[in-house]
Amino acid sequence: MTIGEQIQKLRIRMGLTQERFADLLEVSRQSVSKWELGQAVPEVDKIIRMSELLGVSTDTILLKTPGEEQPPENPLHLGSIYLIVKDFEKSVAFYEKFLGQEIDSRCRSGNKFVEFYIDDKCLSLMNEDNLCGHCTDPESPYKFVQNYWVEDLLLEYRRVKDLNIGPVTEIRQVHPGYHYFHLLDPDNNVIEVTGGYAPEK
Repeated sequence: MTIGEQIQKLRIRMGLTQERFADLLEVSRQSVSKWELGQAVPEVDKIIRMSELLGVSTDTILLKTPGEEQPPENPLHLGSIYLIVKDFEKSVAFYEKFLGQEIDSRCRSGNKFVEFYIDDKCLSLMNEDNLCGHCTDPESPYKFVQNYWVEDLLLEYRRVKDLNIGPVTEIRQVHPGYHYFHLLDPDNNVIEVTGGYAPEK
């Protein structure tokens, strides 16, 4: 059984339609469909929210057996690529026409960013006004952000800080349930890491 099939089984067991499940998760129905078909993987904050809605552990959703020995694996998962745009509404209109997709309100976070799904990939447009100090020079080559997700954001933050490979921001919050930090690569490209986060007390 795949993770997508597990999500579908648990959703049906709770008597939820894809549309209702999507509403509760604040995503589009197409996103739920892609998860269940194995064409995309939900971000960690959505998996945490699913576990709350479905009354199961995240391990159950991810098909992990408690105490099961897992082979070492990279904790980072590529989420999406963000294109940083100057004229947000103009760029949204351009990509809606080019990709033949009309943006659903659940794939849009105000004027911060929007998401387009092509096959099993996610392309996001980010309003540069929400990325402080980035891409303000029209000649700047830095026009994209790599987005990765991890299960434990604080653990990954400490790992990256210990690596001492580039400037790292503090952990920030976009809205409840969405936390991230930024790392700059040697060319000052932004790497955004998101994930489950419980502030230290």
